[in-house]
Amino acid sequence: MSHLVRPAAGPPAATFLDLPAGSPGGSVELFLDLYTGDKPLIPARAFMLAPTRPEAHLPAGLDLLPVAGKCLEGAAFSRYVAALRRALVTAIDPAQIGVLHLQHLTFGATPALLRALPAHPRIALVHGTDLIFAEAHTDQLQVLRKTARAADVIVVPTGAMADHLLKLAPQIDHRKIVRVPWGIPDQLLTDPPARPARTSPSRLRLLYAGRLTAEKGAERLITGLAPIPGVELSIAAPRAQFHALAPLLQRTGVRARYLGWLHRPQLWKAFTEHDVLVMPSTTLEAMGMVALEAQACGLPVLYQPVPGLNEVVAASGVATDFTHSGALARDLDRLRTAPGLLPALRQAGYANAARFPLTATAQALADLGRQLT
Repeated sequence: MSHLVRPAAGPPAATFLDLPAGSPGGSVELFLDLYTGDKPLIPARAFMLAPTRPEAHLPAGLDLLPVAGKCLEGAAFSRYVAALRRALVTAIDPAQIGVLHLQHLTFGATPALLRALPAHPRIALVHGTDLIFAEAHTDQLQVLRKTARAADVIVVPTGAMADHLLKLAPQIDHRKIVRVPWGIPDQLLTDPPARPARTSPSRLRLLYAGRLTAEKGAERLITGLAPIPGVELSIAAPRAQFHALAPLLQRTGVRARYLGWLHRPQLWKAFTEHDVLVMPSTTLEAMGMVALEAQACGLPVLYQPVPGLNEVVAASGVATDFTHSGALARDLDRLRTAPGLLPALRQAGYANAARFPLTATAQALADLGRQLT
């Protein structure tokens, strides 16, 4: 293992992700990567909600708040935020905190943290679900706009996220918005898992990895693959979400191998056992972390060029149209048969992923914290 250069620590942060520990998703992985572990990249009091069932793999340095009633709207949302604030006031000594890292501009944790520690400087980190839920729920749009006003700095991982945010909250002071790309673990860049040698594939092994929520586009992927021969599809996703796809799989005749919801090292190994990662996202991706992790493991990426992905992956992957089965079939056939294309994409992917080390993300956030304190 190569020795990693740890970022210079900024002021201790208080941060809270409004999800039960063990929840799936790139935002959760980034949160745990940055703020937890025996030697976190960013020293912090890091909170998540207590899971309904005991979680077997809790990292060091993660505090759990046993607050029920998570919701999005109305009087129940106000009660939920108040309960979170009370729990935070009990748990945190304000004198031990230098800066707030507000995970999301929306949801309950952010207003609760602002009310629990009203005098501390605030760095807000924007994730894709913020914008999706603010568009769908009036109360969450109001939380987003209030948080944007209250934040000293608003961190976005891509230009696309800044553009989308400004459509929802056009009154934001543009000078507050700072672009800090999310990063992937440095050890994945310095010591990626070995890829077994493989001759030119007669069947292309496709992997879908991630949540199966509507904006991730799995339904259009399955519909698009239905008439296309010569491909094998594997899915790594939360179990209940995969089971919800069963009727569509049966109706279309697409056979999908279910891998389970994989922990990080298992997922990295799965990347080495497939030929292409498919990302059929329908709206936007904050950063597309799974694409970068796949590229770091030598797995080429076939993606829908939505905002975010077209910025982060760009020409290091292959853009396609998952809504057009003919275009998808042509691109899959090209990946399977064009001499040297997959190896060239693997090399381009390695180079692209290397631009996004997690330590650079941590260093940028620490630097912002020092500037504010």
